[in-house]
Amino acid sequence: MAEFFTNTNLGIVLVILGQCLLVLIPLLVALAFLMYADRKVWAAVQMRKGPNVVGPFGLLQSFADFLKYIVKEIIVPAGADKFVFFLAPMIAFVLAVITWAVIPFNDGWVISDINVAILYVFAISSLEVYGVIMGGWASNSKYPFLGSLRSAAQMISYEVSIGLIIIGVIISTGSMNFGDIVAAQDGNGGLFNWYWVAHFPMLFLFFISALAETNRPPFDLPEAESELVAGYQVEYSSTPFLLFMIGELMAVVLMCALISLLFLGGWLSPVNFLPDGVFWMVLKMAACFFMFAMVKAITPRYRYDQLMRIGWKVFLPLSLFWVILVSFLAKYEVLGGFWARWTMGG
Repeated sequence: MAEFFTNTNLGIVLVILGQCLLVLIPLLVALAFLMYADRKVWAAVQMRKGPNVVGPFGLLQSFADFLKYIVKEIIVPAGADKFVFFLAPMIAFVLAVITWAVIPFNDGWVISDINVAILYVFAISSLEVYGVIMGGWASNSKYPFLGSLRSAAQMISYEVSIGLIIIGVIISTGSMNFGDIVAAQDGNGGLFNWYWVAHFPMLFLFFISALAETNRPPFDLPEAESELVAGYQVEYSSTPFLLFMIGELMAVVLMCALISLLFLGGWLSPVNFLPDGVFWMVLKMAACFFMFAMVKAITPRYRYDQLMRIGWKVFLPLSLFWVILVSFLAKYEVLGGFWARWTMGG
């Protein structure tokens, strides 16, 4: 039986399919409860109850919303390009899903353990803007079109700073593989050996850039209802709208995973006497998501010119300076190679 799954084409395909489902199904279920947690955090900050009726403590509210979107009528604007109109949410959803192929949850727990995993994630996430642009253009309405243009400019702007921040981590590790990056953060120092210490300023820049990259408040300008009704998705309803929302929320969770892997040690335990494992990875992702939810609950929305000014005049110079600084720190092995982990054997 084992030879069937390792030596035959059908067996290999079944194994790959099983691995994909093993990642996708828990991820989609987790998204439902993360949305519930998101709404509960907003409610607590605003001193109200939030979802509390559907299921125990309102835990099934997200599933009720999912069912509502499924049974609602799909409405297509009269002047819309129907093919592109339906293709756009599919692209947004599929690209958000396939990014998880290289995200490890534990040592060896990854669908595709490739050496250029970071490059793969960066390439796929860069393509996600096409789904937004296509959705805004195909709607044949000025508000979605303006929202999609905003989103394109915003995502491109902050991908630059995210890329430069990641380059600093790559310089310290000497690898673009997530497993190697986590292994480089392992050591006797526990959580003080993680990259949040070595790249401390960049942790905050990466977090803020991730907010802008995923259109989260206070940078949700592409969906600003006060100016654009609801942005690029205003003409969407039912399942196509749901696909946009799942893709956007999945991108947020992906950023939580990247923060955990790049700066917080991934599945490594914060103290040496506790074992490493997937529990720590999930816990760190949940903590990052809580911070995303808190930012949405307590910060006012920026103006669009302020958003673009921060990206190009503040984050870009700072991240570029950090790449140059880390290059020198790694080259001359400052503090015994603290910024050059490949010289210390991980």
